[in-house]
Amino acid sequence: MTIYNFSAGPAVLPHEVLQQAREELLDWHGSGMSVMEMSHRGKEYMSIQAEAEKDLRELLTIPANYKVLFLQGGASQQFAMVPMNLLRGKKSADYVNTGEWSKKAISEAKKFGAVNVVTTGADKNFSYIPAFDTWQRDPDAAYLHYTPNETIGGVEFNWVPDSGAVPLVADMSSNIMSRQIEVNKFGLIYAGAQKNIGPAGLTIVIVREDLIGQVLAGTPTMLDYKTHSENDSMYNTPPTYGIYIAGLVFQMLKRKGGIAAMEKTNIAKSNLLYSAIDASNGFYHCPVAKSDRSRMNIPFTLKDAALDGDFLKQADARGLLQLKGHRSVGGMRASIYNAMPLEGVQTLVNFMNEFAKLHG
Repeated sequence: MTIYNFSAGPAVLPHEVLQQAREELLDWHGSGMSVMEMSHRGKEYMSIQAEAEKDLRELLTIPANYKVLFLQGGASQQFAMVPMNLLRGKKSADYVNTGEWSKKAISEAKKFGAVNVVTTGADKNFSYIPAFDTWQRDPDAAYLHYTPNETIGGVEFNWVPDSGAVPLVADMSSNIMSRQIEVNKFGLIYAGAQKNIGPAGLTIVIVREDLIGQVLAGTPTMLDYKTHSENDSMYNTPPTYGIYIAGLVFQMLKRKGGIAAMEKTNIAKSNLLYSAIDASNGFYHCPVAKSDRSRMNIPFTLKDAALDGDFLKQADARGLLQLKGHRSVGGMRASIYNAMPLEGVQTLVNFMNEFAKLHG
């Protein structure tokens, strides 16, 4: 039986990447060492990291005036690092509140300056994205922060806010590499790796150079982007194995047509699952506004919550794992990141149709 892992993260990794990592686990390219054993300053490992950065820059068409940083601490640490580094003498920053991860970013930013919440989807339980022309922005804000994809609520921006001269900051943890973006529209992009890039423990930051070097007084050395920029992400030991796996994922994406090809597949996968939900005559329901539905995280409920246990038990028996919704939302959630094959989504849809027919 084929196992399909719909976990929200840490999430499924490409099978061919895991196979390559297994083959190279004890001896990387004849070096006699596992990547986990290498000195981060040795020529072997440094070539791995340099290749990973080169491939990431190519895949995302990252301009030369942006730094790529390989960090640790997850997106949650970036909730603090962003205001520490980007307030740059200003008193406040603008934040968009579209769900649980937005709220966490807002709460942390308030420790370092004033936060202007420009809009919120709280009035409809974070099931939509308020229209851009209703946002109450501050033209003098240090930056505008938003979460392009809310992993828990399943709301995703299918457009990029126009922040004008104000730097745009995005937490792309759950949809980076899944769709084409124009990096030069952003001042800073950050993403935990454990959904579309690699294992937990690696965080990627893409930051415009002019935003580096003006931290708040008292900022710890390790929380200053300049520290990592000036030291090629090697001020201390980076998450070497995570970067290695990320590099393998980047190589695979290049072989398979890059981000454009990946986006096309992601559209097909999400359309397939949403169509099954919408065609179920109310047996399944997705609470998210159709215009704002995520391609990565698809929440849905059953018409009778008493069936949830049976649904999950039978799904597990089919090899369809980790479908239980987040505890704050309930119901089900299918996370269909880049590494989830179309066949996995089709298998899920087949099961959902059979279950609905049996219990509808």
